[in-house]
Order: sequence, then C-alpha cells, then structure tokens
Amino acid sequence: MSLAEELLELAVATAREAGRMLVDKRPAGGPDVVHTKSSPTDVVTQMDRAAEQLIIERIRAVRPGDGFLGEEGGTQAGASGVRWVVDPIDGTVNYLYDLPDWAVSIAAEVDGEAVAGVVEIPRRGETCTAVRGGGAHQHTAAGTRELRVNADVPLGRALVSTGFGYEAGRRARQAEVLTGVLPNIRDIRRGGSCCVDLCSLAAGRADAYYERGVQAWDIAAGGLIVREAGGRVEGLHGAAPGPELTIAAGPGTFEALHDLLAPLDPARD
Repeated sequence: MSLAEELLELAVATAREAGRMLVDKRPAGGPDVVHTKSSPTDVVTQMDRAAEQLIIERIRAVRPGDGFLGEEGGTQAGASGVRWVVDPIDGTVNYLYDLPDWAVSIAAEVDGEAVAGVVEIPRRGETCTAVRGGGAHQHTAAGTRELRVNADVPLGRALVSTGFGYEAGRRARQAEVLTGVLPNIRDIRRGGSCCVDLCSLAAGRADAYYERGVQAWDIAAGGLIVREAGGRVEGLHGAAPGPELTIAAGPGTFEALHDLLAPLDPARD
C-alpha cells in the first residue's frame, strides 16, 4: 500500500467516525452557536469544535508527527512532511437547520500537495474519495462507483453550482455577477456546502461550479476528487483556486465558464 493509500484509509475511517458522531449527537433542538466569524450569519457550533477535536485526536494517535490546518483550530505544525487539511462541518448553516447538504472534509497533503481526500456526506449516505493518480470514487450502501465529470457541456445546457459569502457587500457583488451568468446557462444551484458541490460535480450531478471566498479547507479534498474525476479546478487566468475565485468543471465546460466569468470581474467585492 502506498503512502497516499494509507493516508486515505486513515482519513476515511476518521471522517466516517466524525460523521456518525455529528448525526448521533446533534441536539434535538439544534446545536448551540458558540461564536460567529465574518458576520452574524457565519456561525460556528459546539459540534464543529467537537468534530475537529475528534478528527485531530484520531489522526494524531496514528501519526503524531503530522501537521494540521483546520477551519476551527488554525495551523498546527508537524515535522513529517504530511499536513491534514480539515473542515469538520462544511455547510454549518445546513447542519444548524438540519438540512442534508453538509459534510466532513479531510485531505492529506504531502509537501504541500493533496494526495488523498475524503468527503463524508452522512445524511446522503455517501463517501467520496480520491487518491492522486488513482481516480475518484463514491461509496454507498449499494457499492462503489468511479466518478467522472461531465465534459464539453455547452454553457446553455450547463447546470452550475455556486455559493455566496456572509458579508453583505460581498453578497451584493456576487448577485451582480450572477445576473451576468444566469441568462447564459441552464440554471443555477446553491446547495450551501462547497465540498458537497464539488462532489456533485465529480459525480455528474452538476456541470460546473464557481465561488468567491472559499478557503483551503473547503476545497482541499473536494478539489482533488474533481481533478481525479477528470475535471479542472483553478482560479482566473490560470491562478490557483482559493479565496479570490475557484472555478471547477469538466474539459470544455471549464473554459467556457471561465471566459463568461472573467469580464464580469467576479474576484472583486
């Protein structure tokens, strides 16, 4: 077994345990909001913190020399060359409202490059995984299937996923960009979880995705899954994906969406 496969095995076991905990221990009346981040609607619950603590403890028990980058815990250094990029609940507002589109996202980087990733979507009963150079797969109770993006979908027939920030000014600007996108595509979808959107893209349930404001922990695992499913994940004009802008789609569709977005100045608030 390669190092990447070993890391994926640990990531999958850990993500599934965290997912079960988040389902089983979610308070009947909803989790408590313990603080907010960029705005009053950008929330962190006690379950976000509990899940991230569980993930770090489980991985550290097996690999004590590794580093971590977590949405809640920040950066923790390691000496092994392996860093885990963790989002304990991607789609916290969905989790808060008991909507199904939220996930546990764990990626393992070696020397700064993602080599293994898992997105665990408990309420869908789906686990999406990828190993660099080994393809992307979806695991359900019915079995395992290889994931492939839809390619060469004309924009007029493309179902495009996106998301919005929490700060009012950014949302207003994103709405302006959307008015330039929507007339040129089949339709838009807003699910509320970046990594679930990326897995939907990898599975062919959507044709493209774009969003401003996503962070490393949002896209580390999902981005690898899309790439291993044959898609592209980049920013504008060949830049790396990240907070400025992330675009993901299959070949042909990616280029068309990029060229539609670029003159709309989507990386400006």
